[in-house]
Order: sequence, then C-alpha cells, then structure tokens
Amino acid sequence: MKWKKLAAAALCAAVVWGLAVSVRAMADYVQAVKAQAAAGVRTYAAPQAAAGGKADALLERIKAAAPQYAEPPVDAVVDRVWHAIPGYNGVELDIERTYAAMRLLPEGAPIRPVLREIEPKVGLDDLGPHPIYRGNPKKRMAALMINVAWGNEHLPSMLETLKAKNVRATFFFDGSWLEKNETLARQIAEGGHELSNHAYSHPDMAKLGRNEQYRQIARTEALLKEKLGVRDNKWFAPPSGSYNATTVRTAAQLGLKTVLWTVDTVDWKSPPPENIVAKIRRDAGPGSLILMHPTASASAALADMIDVLRSKGIEPGTVSRTLSTARVPPVEPAL
Repeated sequence: MKWKKLAAAALCAAVVWGLAVSVRAMADYVQAVKAQAAAGVRTYAAPQAAAGGKADALLERIKAAAPQYAEPPVDAVVDRVWHAIPGYNGVELDIERTYAAMRLLPEGAPIRPVLREIEPKVGLDDLGPHPIYRGNPKKRMAALMINVAWGNEHLPSMLETLKAKNVRATFFFDGSWLEKNETLARQIAEGGHELSNHAYSHPDMAKLGRNEQYRQIARTEALLKEKLGVRDNKWFAPPSGSYNATTVRTAAQLGLKTVLWTVDTVDWKSPPPENIVAKIRRDAGPGSLILMHPTASASAALADMIDVLRSKGIEPGTVSRTLSTARVPPVEPAL
C-alpha cells in the first residue's frame, strides 16, 4: 500500500507541476501578444487547447494556404504622362478569422478564406499637389464626371438613367449655375450623387492670377457648403481642362485635388450617341475618368455607356470611389 500512496503523491505533484507550466506558458503567451500589439504586429489566435492536434493541423493548413490569397498593395506614384495615380489596396488571408470560421467544420473541409485589405504605404496625399487624370489601372472602376454650367433640360433624364442603373456619378457645379439652380442641384444631391467644384464663372484658369484663381474656387466651395451642405468635397475640375501649376497649388491650399479626365466624350460637339458609346467601348478601362456634360448626346448615350462599362467588368461610379485605394469586387456583365 505504501508504494501506491507514493505513486499517487508523485502523480499529484506532476499534475500540479504541469498546471504551473501551462499557466506560466499561457501568461508568457499573453504578454507576448500584448507586446506585439503595442508594437503594431499582427498576431493570430492560439488554437483552443481542447481541440488538440486537430486544431494545430487546421491552423498550419490555413497558414500554408495564405500565400495563394496574397496580393501586395500598390503605392500611389507620380507618372510622367498621367501625373498622380492613386494606389490600390492589397489583400491577404486573415488567418485568425479564417481559423475561427473553420474550427468547428469537419476535418479536411476546404479552406473558407476570410480576407482583409492592406493599404499602400504611399497615398495620393503623400505625393503633394499634382493633377489627376486617372485612377489606378488595377481597380475595375470608372468615374462618371458630369460638369454642369448649362444644359438643365437634359439633367432630369440623366438622373432617371442613373437611378435606373443604380449608379452614382460626380457632378461638378459651376458656382454661378448653382446660385441660379439650387432646386435642381438639390435634386441631384437627393439622388446620392457626389457634388464637387467647377469654379465659379467657367473661366480659363490658366489665364488668371493666383488671387483670382483662389476666388473662383473658394466662392464655389462656399456655395456648395451654404446651398447644399457639402462639407467633405475633395475635388476641383478646372473648366475646359485649362490649368497651370498655380491652379493645382491653389486648389490644394483649399483642400482640393485637381482632377481632369482619361476619356472625353466631347458631347458638347453633339456627336451621335452611338459614337460616344463606341468611344467608351474602345477607350475606357479600369481607373478611367469619363468626362461628359448635360447634353442631348450624353443623355441619349448614358444607359448604353453604363452597360458597355459593365460588360467590360468595370463598375461605373463616383470620382471618390474610383480614386480611393479600396478594392472593388468583380462586376457582373450587363445582360
């Protein structure tokens, strides 16, 4: 009997020692996680102890699969031809969340990836004042830019088309137009569209001195806030695409980036609508900024323009969405 008592005592001592080691190990793990979190290092959840080897095997399988889901982010750059080009988020497998989503599934179940976006190290704001002619070519979006200084009679039909196609565009308002057409401008705002700055009196900005350029932009920016409550505008589109380095710097001083276009519909020359659609089919691609106005040609072409973009796997939308670094999922082609 004496040896049995000694064996029992030894077993109890081993259990106590094992628990102490486990507690110390867990405490060390928690401290390590806290230290890594404080340093900005991503950590992954430890497998549940109750799951044993199965949990460890699942975690290792997820880690081994991670590289096939990884795509590095793309930094914003200043291009010799296109000037400032925004970056594009990368993507990676979120190992911790993937593990949590799969830990109760049968052993050997296919990986069900949970992904997360990785922002680029260099963004548009890091480049300084430069004009922007396009979005990132990896982003399957195109912006619809509608400059408004006239053409009221075509706006209702364009708004109807955009609503029917579930598309939001960016409308750049001439300030003098906005002063006279607040009701119509509010209708545009109510459609969920982005509202931005097109100077005050449609001047040739490149021919103006710095002070007058500032007044042109600032006056319309004040009207956007006063009439429409726009307090987060980011964009200035110079009338007729005329600008110089002073224009870009002056807009930047007012918190705005200067945007132009990748594809010009030239709708003000009244081309047949099918010619505009053909140009979009030929020239528009991922990251395109597409310029138009409220004209009969653009109004008649708009629905087909949207369908053509979608048939190319490109989502039409606002300037802000197109120039953001956020990733866009694939778009179903129009039927």
